[in-house]
Amino acid sequence: MKKFLLYLLLVNFTASAQISPSNITIARDSFGIPHVFAKTDPEVAYGIAWAHAEDDFETLQLVVLSGKAKLGTGIGKKGAEGDYVINLLRIRKTVDEQWNTLSPDFLALIKGYVAGLNAYAKAHPSAIKYKQAFPFDEKEYMTAVVFSIGLFCGIDQALPQILGGKVATIPGFNPQGSNAFAMNSGKTTTGESFLAINAHQPQEGPVAFYEAHLQSEQGWNMLGGLFPGGCLIFHGTNENLGWAHTVNYQDKIDVFQLEMNPANKNQYKFDGQWMNLEQDKAKLKVKGIPITIGKKIYWSKYGATLKTDKGVFALRVPATMDIKALEEWYRMNKAKNFTEFYKAVSITSLPMFNIMYADRYDTIFYISNGKMPRRNPDTKYNWKSTVPGNTSATLWTEFKPISELPQYINPSSGYLFNTNHSPFLATDTRNNLDRKKFDITDGYETYHNNRSQRVTELINSNKVDYTTFKKIKFDLQLPNELKYTYGIDSMLNLSVNDYPVLKDVITNFQGWDRKAITTSKGAAIFLLVYDYVAKKLGGTPARQLTKSESVETYQYVYDYMMQHFGKTDLVLGDIQKLVRGDDVRPAWGLPDVLAATYTAPYKDGMRKVNSGDAYICFVRYPKDGSLPIIESVNTFGASMHPDSPHYKDQMTMFQNQQTKPMTLDKQQVLKNAKSVYHPQ
Repeated sequence: MKKFLLYLLLVNFTASAQISPSNITIARDSFGIPHVFAKTDPEVAYGIAWAHAEDDFETLQLVVLSGKAKLGTGIGKKGAEGDYVINLLRIRKTVDEQWNTLSPDFLALIKGYVAGLNAYAKAHPSAIKYKQAFPFDEKEYMTAVVFSIGLFCGIDQALPQILGGKVATIPGFNPQGSNAFAMNSGKTTTGESFLAINAHQPQEGPVAFYEAHLQSEQGWNMLGGLFPGGCLIFHGTNENLGWAHTVNYQDKIDVFQLEMNPANKNQYKFDGQWMNLEQDKAKLKVKGIPITIGKKIYWSKYGATLKTDKGVFALRVPATMDIKALEEWYRMNKAKNFTEFYKAVSITSLPMFNIMYADRYDTIFYISNGKMPRRNPDTKYNWKSTVPGNTSATLWTEFKPISELPQYINPSSGYLFNTNHSPFLATDTRNNLDRKKFDITDGYETYHNNRSQRVTELINSNKVDYTTFKKIKFDLQLPNELKYTYGIDSMLNLSVNDYPVLKDVITNFQGWDRKAITTSKGAAIFLLVYDYVAKKLGGTPARQLTKSESVETYQYVYDYMMQHFGKTDLVLGDIQKLVRGDDVRPAWGLPDVLAATYTAPYKDGMRKVNSGDAYICFVRYPKDGSLPIIESVNTFGASMHPDSPHYKDQMTMFQNQQTKPMTLDKQQVLKNAKSVYHPQ
């Protein structure tokens, strides 16, 4: 019987791998969003690869190069640094070793995706910017996936701490958090379940969300957001259930200091014995340099190992020890109810991300998800810092099951939320988990941030209607009690009359109502205060600004405004801009308000929003079991081509905090589609 079932799986895999583009339909709606329809899941994956390439082929090529460890050939030295990291962490080696652990239907899915992207490249040779990218194969694709997830887990932060310098990643890779809310009939006035999916991500680049709808005749009908290179939906909704992700900050990486042999620089002590470091060489190719650059890489029992002036250190990274995260997402996409969804999440290959869930059966669920190692609980080891790398007492080798992770299902409060804050503060005080019941070595967050603190002000014992639910997500008010790393009480209490030159700036700031709206003078000042204080004190312990630092900060704001604008009577929209091509508009938001924005220098003293509120999706699950009611908005549009009508056709909606209706109904999509075609 087992042999017969295996035979059926192999037959299905072989059949689904034979993809004919004529079997795949791409329907573009009025906003250019691709709705991909086909009989099989691999055909749908082929279709989304093609559709996404039509809209953002250049970014997809960078993802492909990362999987080949050839970013250096495309973007030079910084790319080569990323290639070095891929070699250092042995990501491709892990992919090779674990390849046969992937299920046949999932292998067929990624085969379909890779075939679709290769086909697009072959059909559009003039669009290939990076010649080393194509063709590429399934193992290279999986290498790119594991590398990207590893970056989310903090590799790009851990390595600089060891090496003492910045390690480059794919350009534009800078995740910033997110919001997620779920309510069931115990909290909603309509008796429906509500779900808010709210990514705070860069608006452009390899981790900017792309919206799509994927539907096959094999039980897959999912709408939501995916990153460039995604062959499925990362968060969104299907006919029965949906989920949102937010970044969580439990301890995902461990750093070990090795005890080296004074007589042999390539030996380290482990349980009293000298062990040899494994040695290899990363062969790096850099754009503009005709020769291959060799860089030594080392490996110990703990993992990737680096020699520095301060000692020899090893990284142990759960995210790069398991290649099944994408398959777990696939099972989540295909789940029909909470039982199937929980079974998918129980794979525990997805190494991070809070998961906020709601369904049409009135179930809400939240878990601070992660691939958490079972660490030695001995208090002499500080797992948040550097741990001794000379003993099996610190070499963890197993991971915790899902039952040991913080999670909630249908709390009596009727609601759950996460804004990148503590999983032990996810609902009302009666239903919150007791953090003392969880392993301290996991390093879970224990704090409120400004967004979560604000949610506690907005949600009370009353039931919530859908309009109010949306208003909570779009809120632009900071909480009464600020939760920033550095306190600004001294700025708010400074005597205006003591500083006549700064009087207007101080008055405008101290009179601020803490709303991050475009017409706010106080918000304009805070934008500059935040940037200045972050640069001045960033990395130092949390504390309040001194009086002299407050005066210095006000002086900076005054000088900045006068230098760039010739006046201090400015509002937020004068300085902060939402920019798409040559379209420059006033932008609302500040760091860590619910409708958050993060900025970078633009021009003439203005700052450009480069991250924060991005893909937004609201879902209602009707009590009668009909299809979910979905509305969404993305920052700009579906296309990265400036000459496309969908380059910025959602920009006004986004700016006005409005949404567009979306649907999982194939007939409705085809009836209203602006274009329907096959990927060929």
